[in-house]
Amino acid sequence: MVESDKHAPETSPADSAAAPVVPPDLAETVSRALDEDLQNGDLTASLIPEATRSRARIVTREDAILAGRPYAEAVFRRLDSAARLDWFATDGDPIRAGETVCEIEGAARALLTAERTALNFLQTLSATATAAARYVAAVAGTGCKILDTRKTLPGLRLAQKYAVRCGGARNHRTGLYDGILIKENHITAAGSIAAAVSAARRISSAVPVEVEVESLEELGQALEAGADIIMLDDFSLADMAEAVARNRAHPRRARLEASGGVNLGTVGAIAETGVDYISVGGITKHIRAIDLSMRFE
Repeated sequence: MVESDKHAPETSPADSAAAPVVPPDLAETVSRALDEDLQNGDLTASLIPEATRSRARIVTREDAILAGRPYAEAVFRRLDSAARLDWFATDGDPIRAGETVCEIEGAARALLTAERTALNFLQTLSATATAAARYVAAVAGTGCKILDTRKTLPGLRLAQKYAVRCGGARNHRTGLYDGILIKENHITAAGSIAAAVSAARRISSAVPVEVEVESLEELGQALEAGADIIMLDDFSLADMAEAVARNRAHPRRARLEASGGVNLGTVGAIAETGVDYISVGGITKHIRAIDLSMRFE
């Protein structure tokens, strides 16, 4: 809680370090993914006799952090409710190149039909978790927390935010409905930072109010207005350090979030300035699918 601001909420999305919980839209997300692949059925899988049963295993060809297991399981079981899956890692675990991640037994047609959709989930979500874990490791020991953003793949918002947590990072607001982030255009429309924050307080006292600032002068205005979180947009390292010092000395101290110009080469130095959070859009949008394959036995 912000010590001297009676309006500040006890927690914000960024404050939660709880274990990842499977998103409530998992079934809907899996259904959409299968629908776009199947339409009226799997023509190629129908070449296999219906009674044929098979075994297969999912293997990783590179080191990664696993994420997406509940999605893959849902895909296989949607097509064969009796399929047996034996996992050798859980979401959030490191997996090493050459390792078998999962063994599956079930109807051959179902396994073949499920293969690509299940792997798509595992490869994409493991990529997100792996990227998040790299940033978390880069700021280890500083006390700074890595946050995601709303820059997610359309339709996979909750899935990717789940994967971010599997990688050890934390979630920023989920969408436009569970947090207030006042940016340049909001400030212009409202007339000032103070007016925008005042309006935000009237709208809701249950969510944190964050203000994006582009200068030390605007930082001062946001502090005076009583913002809970202040985002330092594209600040230099020197200005970030000065912002941290001014914030600590201010009676209405806020939490500080750094944004812009963040990559694995810069994130450590940014964390060392003393900011509380660093938001990284790249952990959900600049990802490369992890190389996983499914091999039939």
